[in-house]
Amino acid sequence: MTAIERLWEDFQLPIRDALHCADGRSCDVELDSDVPNGLRVLAPFELDEMLESDPSWVSSVDGLIEVDLASKGLLWGGEGSYGSEGFIARLAPDRALVWAIFFTESNPFDRIQLSGNAATFRSTSGFDVTVDIDDPGTSASG
Repeated sequence: MTAIERLWEDFQLPIRDALHCADGRSCDVELDSDVPNGLRVLAPFELDEMLESDPSWVSSVDGLIEVDLASKGLLWGGEGSYGSEGFIARLAPDRALVWAIFFTESNPFDRIQLSGNAATFRSTSGFDVTVDIDDPGTSASG
């Protein structure tokens, strides 16, 4: 079991603007309204190393909106422990993590629009992030 899967068992994500995949890959991300999908995927990093230096640097997440993908699981969006935090995620049918993206300054995500494989998540502060639900590390256009 990867570090992110262990955190997800308790519905926790690291407090860092990052994309995490269940297979253990993590990349920094940043919100960017100048790019079509609203998100830049940056350099990869080792989550195990980050957690080793500060294992308490995590936020509990709670869902506010979900879209059922039937046998493919669901999309989930919501908030972190602090008012400025938000997250978006894809879960397997058993609610196991497929991938999650956490933002420290997005505010909670409370709307999801799905068009094919492109999902646009909107935060309460008006940030729109569009991702390919099968490969969130690539650009998606809806």
